[in-house]
Amino acid sequence: MAKTKYVYFFGAGKAEGNGSQKNLLGGKGANLAEMAGHPKLKLPVPPGFTVSTDVCTYYYDNRRRYPPELKAQVDAAIRKTERVMKKKFCDPKNPLLLSVRSGARVSMPGMMETVLNIGLTSKTIPGLIKQTGGNSRFVYDAYRRLITMYSDVVMEKAAGIEPKEGKGIRHQIEHLFEKKKKALGVTEDTDVGAEDLKDLCEDMKKLVKKVLDKSFPDDGEKQLWGGLGAVFASWNGMRAIKYREVEGIPHEWGTAVNVQTMVFGNMGDTCATGVAFSRDPGRDVKDIFYGEYLVNAQGEDVVAGIRTPAPINKASQSADNKDLVTLEKIMPGPYKELNAIQKRLERHYRDMQDIEFTIEDHKLFMLQCRVGKRNGTAAVRIAVDMVKEKLITVKEAVCRVSGAQLDEWLHDILDPEVEKKTKAVAKGLPAGPGGAQGKIVFTSEEAERVAKLDAHNDVQGEPVILVREETNPEDVKGMWASEAILTQRGGMTSHAALVARGWGKCCIVGCAELDIDAKRKTLKIGKRVFKSGDSLSLNGSTGNVYAGEFPTIRPAISSKKKTSGKKTPGKTTTLSTFLKMCDKVRTLKVRTNAETPADAALARGFGAEGIGLFRTEHMFYGGDPEALACLRRMILAGDKKAQQKAINQLFRFVKKDIKGTLKAMKGLPVTIRLLDPPLHEFIPHEDKGLRKIARELKTPFAEVKKRADSLHEVNPMMGHRGVRLGITHPEVTEMYVRAILEAAGELSKKGIRVFPEIMVPVVAVETEMAHQFELIRGVHKAVCKKLGVRKVNHMVGTMIETPRACLIADKLVEHGAEFFSFGTNDLTQMTFGFSRDDIGGFMGEYLDQGIIAADPFQTLDKGVKKLVKKGVKKSRKVDPKLKVGICGEHGGDPASVKFCHHVGMNYVSCSPYRVPIARLAAAQAVAEE
Repeated sequence: MAKTKYVYFFGAGKAEGNGSQKNLLGGKGANLAEMAGHPKLKLPVPPGFTVSTDVCTYYYDNRRRYPPELKAQVDAAIRKTERVMKKKFCDPKNPLLLSVRSGARVSMPGMMETVLNIGLTSKTIPGLIKQTGGNSRFVYDAYRRLITMYSDVVMEKAAGIEPKEGKGIRHQIEHLFEKKKKALGVTEDTDVGAEDLKDLCEDMKKLVKKVLDKSFPDDGEKQLWGGLGAVFASWNGMRAIKYREVEGIPHEWGTAVNVQTMVFGNMGDTCATGVAFSRDPGRDVKDIFYGEYLVNAQGEDVVAGIRTPAPINKASQSADNKDLVTLEKIMPGPYKELNAIQKRLERHYRDMQDIEFTIEDHKLFMLQCRVGKRNGTAAVRIAVDMVKEKLITVKEAVCRVSGAQLDEWLHDILDPEVEKKTKAVAKGLPAGPGGAQGKIVFTSEEAERVAKLDAHNDVQGEPVILVREETNPEDVKGMWASEAILTQRGGMTSHAALVARGWGKCCIVGCAELDIDAKRKTLKIGKRVFKSGDSLSLNGSTGNVYAGEFPTIRPAISSKKKTSGKKTPGKTTTLSTFLKMCDKVRTLKVRTNAETPADAALARGFGAEGIGLFRTEHMFYGGDPEALACLRRMILAGDKKAQQKAINQLFRFVKKDIKGTLKAMKGLPVTIRLLDPPLHEFIPHEDKGLRKIARELKTPFAEVKKRADSLHEVNPMMGHRGVRLGITHPEVTEMYVRAILEAAGELSKKGIRVFPEIMVPVVAVETEMAHQFELIRGVHKAVCKKLGVRKVNHMVGTMIETPRACLIADKLVEHGAEFFSFGTNDLTQMTFGFSRDDIGGFMGEYLDQGIIAADPFQTLDKGVKKLVKKGVKKSRKVDPKLKVGICGEHGGDPASVKFCHHVGMNYVSCSPYRVPIARLAAAQAVAEE
């Protein structure tokens, strides 16, 4: 029987894998193979090999043991690497050093482990010094990095040791190094000489033995297998698990491990290391090659934010780093080669690339490429530009932007007028979008506690700003909980910047003016001292930091429309262009749920093609108090005469509101739901309010109180509401229908096109539909006579929100329904028997234990989908052209929108701010077919 292949070599223009094998080789391994071996690339990739994800699966299925054949395959791959490099692993005279890195199917930046410089031992150190022309300073710098990484990653974390905060071995080693620098009177790592580094390494090994009760291994083989095991173990590390939960990455995927020849960016001033992007990953700017680098450094120095890097070219410069020398200037040859390679990679992959590189003695090496993470602002810009460049199609472009990224365009920004009048207390690098304000916290744990993350990872508490010297992967949950992130060190490619961009969080990094004392939980900026709980405001687009809480506003989509009284300069054109692309692809219409003319105008600015749900009762919630008073008098009137008087008074308010909304929609359809909530919801709970109504009705208080008490229901959501009100109180339905039709008729006579759709709520029996249809037809006849017209254009339909209505949908059409709108909030509630107002007591546990995969009130459940699908199918048998939509908040959930497309609906309806996301999801539903 053929043995399973677990190890795949790459290098010297050849590779045993390719870019399509991400499931097997992980994203990093697949791309290394592609860069090294593809005939059109063959890039300078340090040779090495990838241990497949199958080994990770085997590792966890077999009590952390490896497949029997793995050792021989790894040894064979090392021999291949040695032949290419003309060096030998563990050889005292001509040593080959290796790196061990993780590589999941999708990028998980900083969440798993890396070990560099594997193979450095007391036996190989002299050989490497000779090999590098006597550069002992470099060798001992590499050795101290190996000791630091290995003791932290392999000997502590992978061993399951959980030290107290600030007591981990890495922290203690770094403290030892800082103490050494202080004794020498230097501040930079690079200022510590060879002999001092040699002494430091010995002190570090003694510290490791003391703290961990184990000696640092002086054997390359042990180091290699320790590194492999640590990477596999890190797949189930706490920070990786939390990241996967936030990102929705399956836990069963596992990670590959990439073992690669070490190349060195820290051998001196002819060496460098950096991270670059083929396009700017954080701003709405045209195609520019963007990145950062450090001279005489290893890759971890750039991403960890230990030193603030310099820009690779002028396009990467900002106000804060413009004085630093660019890579293009100090190493023009390697830069020119790097620039040419990034263009080739982008054309090859047809997407923006995130690349890591090292320059060793002016020779360029490519360590990694992957599809670059970008924030929403950049994602939209890149998608639009690549279509213009004919690099991708319109359908591909709409699939390149997620709903969450699109939502970033609607992020709050600091009020420009207030910001203009306020002086910033500090300035850093603008690494994340939008503006934010919140209370200062100094630890990830504090961020989670103050923000109060719920079971859905949603913030229920106060907005917080996480302030750190630099973030590290252990901060991932706290970063998610925070409104924004502010760091003292690091550049635009640091861990904080990378994660924040991926999540669309406001972020400022490299803010050198900060003086953070995490122990005392204080932040000093100049002479000002801020404590935990004080407020800051951040502008993630400029890097400005302000004291106190700033008002924020939400930007517009269209340059012609204002959504918050102010426009966001420079943002509107790219987004509106992208959404027009979406509109060309999608077939599903997108409407909005709106209750006022202002809501309607707002939604139109976001691209809504009508109103899918106008809740008539919402005019009483915070609207004109006299309208609510009329409604209350109508409900509590003791006789028909008093009731009719109140109805007539209420009529003018309802008509005015509806007329304004119909006019604002300018010829687009408006679905108006008749009165739905139980009447008791509108009645005052206190005697004071009831006494006022009693005086207005000229009725004894005791009588009014008795009438109010009679309206009480045990289960009002399934009680006397919706169509049941319309049947028992036909005069209420008649008043609402008359208001709708008169408003529409009067506007039509003035030449204003209107399309009202009258929706009867909570229908469960076909005869209910027939009853209301006849009533509405009678009112229509009377309105036409009053206005002197033959017809007022309108439709009559129902909201499908009970399981029975789904099952008898064909009968509802036969009894008068001309359109359907699925009210999936209530349909979900009735299907599950869950009260959406009371699920907080158990839904968190259901999600945590996997009883339910997702909150059914956020994403349509498969059982509810079956009911909806059945309802659409049965109704379309009677009327193939029946207009069908959805008006629950699921109408703004991308996965639910795609279902609505596939089931054949005509439109979805959602809240105004979710309209752009629904437009995108509807386009993606077509593009993905």
